[in-house]
Amino acid sequence: MNRIDEKFNELKKLNKKALITFLTVGDPDMETSENAVMTMQEEGVDLIELGVPFSDPSADGPTIQRADERALAAGADIYSIFSFTEKIRSKVSVPLVFLLYYNVILQYGTDKFFARCAETGVDGVIIPDLPFEESGEIKEYTEKYGVYQINLVSPTSGGRIKRIAENSKGFLYCISSLGVTGEKKSFSTDFAEFVGTIKKYSDMPACVGFGVSNGEQVKNLVKYFDGVIVGSAVVSAIASDADSHGQTDNLRDKLRDLKSGL
Repeated sequence: MNRIDEKFNELKKLNKKALITFLTVGDPDMETSENAVMTMQEEGVDLIELGVPFSDPSADGPTIQRADERALAAGADIYSIFSFTEKIRSKVSVPLVFLLYYNVILQYGTDKFFARCAETGVDGVIIPDLPFEESGEIKEYTEKYGVYQINLVSPTSGGRIKRIAENSKGFLYCISSLGVTGEKKSFSTDFAEFVGTIKKYSDMPACVGFGVSNGEQVKNLVKYFDGVIVGSAVVSAIASDADSHGQTDNLRDKLRDLKSGL
């Protein structure tokens, strides 16, 4: 069984919601990223998204864009990130998911990419610029190597929600609102209606991201969702720790704040 399924089955039995966190691997260096991942596991994060830096991250706001720029400038690429993942997998039991853009996979070679995911312990991939309708391009490989493609669904997906929900694995990445990633002060989406529509078609765990940044928001969102996904706020905390010689105080504080909402 995929680690993602194992984790959500465990949470369901315990009647708990998931905290999923994101970091840009290599921002500002691999040592900082490794410390961040270990801190996330220590603080009880349920799943970790490993962001593969890209020169044109179209779904991301300024915070993650800057993180990508720092990581790329330091030499991070898919080859070094696979090495990083292989290294940390021996120390990390939580599910690991890559968030990356489709061109990275194509450049690496699709079969080779998913084979390497399986070898290094990557449980799933989130590909913001590969729409659900085009996911057939990688289905052969995700099934061959047991790596889940995590589908994104938004409040404006309309009639697509049924098809996406019925044909997903792992969990559904629910986009909180239109726009790019980045911390938000509030949300205007009718989450009860959004989640209600999803649950009509699937009991797949539905986790919400894009803008979640503090424990109070987490507390409000888990009334509707099976988990929350936090990116920019975590990336900011890691950046503020970067010059502190391996310390992760700000990241730890942010994770504890987020966990307080669960």
